[in-house]
Amino acid sequence: MNLTDIQPENQQLKKRLILVVSKGTIDMLYPALVLATTAPAMGMKVDMYFTFWGLKALTKDGVNSVKIAPVGNPGMPMPNIVGIIPGMTKMASTMMKSKIEKFWPNIYDMIKMAKDSGVKLHACSPTMGFMDVKEEDLIPEVDDIVGASAFLSWASEPDALTLFI
Repeated sequence: MNLTDIQPENQQLKKRLILVVSKGTIDMLYPALVLATTAPAMGMKVDMYFTFWGLKALTKDGVNSVKIAPVGNPGMPMPNIVGIIPGMTKMASTMMKSKIEKFWPNIYDMIKMAKDSGVKLHACSPTMGFMDVKEEDLIPEVDDIVGASAFLSWASEPDALTLFI
């Protein structure tokens, strides 16, 4: 099956994809990055707005230390009670990373792939203040630091598709 099989002929793709990345866990960052690296190949301009816990993925200390939360994650193949055992988050994260990285590059390499495809990475300025993240803490791939008004101006464009991930 290819894209033309699932997309009606008369339906036009939006010209801009805006991804709001508000969660900094493995299971939330990969879907955002997969969409971000796919959309340019389909002719879309992509902006990723990293806010709240998603901002961690843009920090030098956080980009390679993201985890998965086994508690409260209904898709995890383990009971919640197991997730509260000390060390379980680290173990689940290690297992998930090793499985994911058989199919995709690590988070930082995915970010670099996105940048190579023309994706713009934006750090949320209010979140940086709230979490005491300084500009020098950010990875060099970050394009700029913007507030909610910049995001809202992009999201209000008629040819933009905005997804919260």
